[in-house]
Amino acid sequence: MGTYRQFCPIAKASEILAERWTFLIVRELLLGSRRFSELEWGLPAIPRSLLVHRLRTLESTGLLVRAQAANGKTREYRLTEAGNELAGVLEQLGTWGQRWANDEIRPQDTDPSLLMWNMRRRLNKHLLPPRRVVIQFDFEGAKRETYWLIVDRDDVEVCKTNPGFEPDLFVRADTWAMHAIWLGRLELRDAQRSGLIELVGPRELVTAFPDWLALSPFAHVPPARGAVTVTSNQ
Repeated sequence: MGTYRQFCPIAKASEILAERWTFLIVRELLLGSRRFSELEWGLPAIPRSLLVHRLRTLESTGLLVRAQAANGKTREYRLTEAGNELAGVLEQLGTWGQRWANDEIRPQDTDPSLLMWNMRRRLNKHLLPPRRVVIQFDFEGAKRETYWLIVDRDDVEVCKTNPGFEPDLFVRADTWAMHAIWLGRLELRDAQRSGLIELVGPRELVTAFPDWLALSPFAHVPPARGAVTVTSNQ
């Protein structure tokens, strides 16, 4: 960890937090990730060795601790008081980024894996049906990948491989469009009308699905430089 050799509090905080990936690791911990594998889901591009190094740095600087998990068999990462106090900082940073730095959805920024991981923890659980529902997502366009979301009110699981359950609902989605919907730049029903999103399944699930998505916590923040243009890449 480098030093700016300044007494300024911003400089001191930057020495800890301004290294690449650090804020995103804190973001994942604030959003509920505890195990190393969960952090890898939320940070799919980070090298494993770098993630280990950053976690050790955050532990040595007092932002997190490693503790025994509830099962008594594994260790998990938990933010300390200092780490949890960064919640307001990241909220302001995300709001600024959504308003000033996220006005273009580029193909290289789309990541269905990360999108599904975020979707898993941002569902309106009180609106979900009382039974288990399996949703198959088939992404097309910029990225062509398939994922399964196993949903019930007690738990939501995302799978990269077929979980062996018959899907109740199929979502065929243009990759750019699904990211734009998540970021609040495109309405799901508008994407359906233009053929960017197709829902196939029982009518009650197709009708209910749009209300299940809570979307990004920054979806309500409009871009400062006008509307975002989202183009189908099919």
